[in-house]
Amino acid sequence: MTNSEFHRVTVPPMDEYNQTLVNYVHPPDWVNPKPVDCYDLVVIGAGTAGLVVAAGAAGLGLGLKVALIEKHLMGGDCLNVGCVPSKCLIRSSRVVAEMREARAFGIHSPEQIEVDFPAVMARMRKLRAGISHHDSAQRFQKIGIDVFLGNGSFSSSNTIQVGDKVLRFKKAVIATGARAVRPQIEGIEQAGYLTNETVFSLTERPPRLAVIGGGPIGCELAQSFHRLGCNVVLFHRGSHLLNKEDADAAEIVQNVFKREGIRLVLGCKMNRVVKSDEGKTLYFNCNGSEESITVDEILAGAGRAPNVEGLNLEGVGVDYDQRKGVFVNDYLQTTNPQIYAAGDICMNWKFTHAADAAARIVIKNTLFSPFGVGRYKLSDLVMPWATYTDPEIAHVGMYEHEAQEKGIDVNTIKIPFNTVDRAIADGEEDGFVKIIHKKGSDEILGATIVARHAGEMISEVTTAIVGKVGLSKLSSVIHPYPTQAEGMKKAADAYRRTLLTPTSKKLLGLLTKFA
Repeated sequence: MTNSEFHRVTVPPMDEYNQTLVNYVHPPDWVNPKPVDCYDLVVIGAGTAGLVVAAGAAGLGLGLKVALIEKHLMGGDCLNVGCVPSKCLIRSSRVVAEMREARAFGIHSPEQIEVDFPAVMARMRKLRAGISHHDSAQRFQKIGIDVFLGNGSFSSSNTIQVGDKVLRFKKAVIATGARAVRPQIEGIEQAGYLTNETVFSLTERPPRLAVIGGGPIGCELAQSFHRLGCNVVLFHRGSHLLNKEDADAAEIVQNVFKREGIRLVLGCKMNRVVKSDEGKTLYFNCNGSEESITVDEILAGAGRAPNVEGLNLEGVGVDYDQRKGVFVNDYLQTTNPQIYAAGDICMNWKFTHAADAAARIVIKNTLFSPFGVGRYKLSDLVMPWATYTDPEIAHVGMYEHEAQEKGIDVNTIKIPFNTVDRAIADGEEDGFVKIIHKKGSDEILGATIVARHAGEMISEVTTAIVGKVGLSKLSSVIHPYPTQAEGMKKAADAYRRTLLTPTSKKLLGLLTKFA
């Protein structure tokens, strides 16, 4: 394939940082290799799932022939428009929040905190570019993978077409991910709007910003941009933010948003958007009457759609749905036994770490499970996740209502952080550790943590669930004092205290007489 035969990619603004990014993840001078006679594995999509499948298979040193196809940016959403840039902005916004809170710690900060928004965005672009070599076409070529830039489409049951190249395969993996949903609001296309795929290209701060969607993406970006100096209004059709999370946890975040001055419009229906010289005016129904607000930019963060178009899935017998994505069984196998899928294209868990875990299942099941022997199951995974608001919400396992729906009797232990010494010292008392365990047992079924660094803390509970470590054993684990992770030990100790029944107390009293 010549340079003119695949779509040239630019990432605005094309400064030195984004030029470095593009040179790594979609190099303009890339020449696609000559395909081998037959590949053991061809992967379509070089996001997290695709990269892990390709690198995992090629890196085993078994001489496997692996091809990787990407039509846009290698690294996918996570590197380019997701985890990496959003966390860079979140970190900058947290600095602002810490400066505003400084007086409570005896530190005098300026009355007016000046945020250099262009510099914040430049920092993000610089760090993203610095990380991008890990996902580069050059790196994957060096580890023995044939990298093809261009649109891949199934041309037969065992071939994929990329430009003028035909790749024959034994097994194929669809890892094309998902994209931001287009809002179904009258006039919004004409007015113009941002998504997570375009918002990180901003170089100037929008004074007034409307965020549509009170899920994880909407909440993370709404809080960050508000702290960075935007006047933010957050629209959500639900009665409270983060309605898929634990209600107690969501309430804490919602109250923090109110305290910080983010305007929340809940239980609303968006009617239309009209653009004028004054800005972009959103008309919406709330409490039975129509209201309006005018902003400079609109950020749509409500929902994701799978990238199923242009693959010719019908031609190879792969069933899919425009909303749900590619259908797979518990082994991540599509309705075509030779084709698998992983990541956002086929999974409800739309997280980078979920795509990584699924990719490892695909490697095992496509290459090392002859006749289906020893296959791994997606349902066996214990999946944690985190929403990176401030405070963060992290969760793993079941919620209380899910256990009840399955007919499992549970007990809930909740440790507020205003009882944890380190959280008090840190001035981070908004939050808790909540652990759900099976009634009459110390078996942990699920947990929710609300804390500034809840995402760093949830892995202890995840490890306990995976390793079948109960609360009794967790109680015996020594936690450094003082740490916020001590909240977990307090929860485990609370369970141990429930074992002190009147009968057990009498027995303990008897033992002391012989000690």
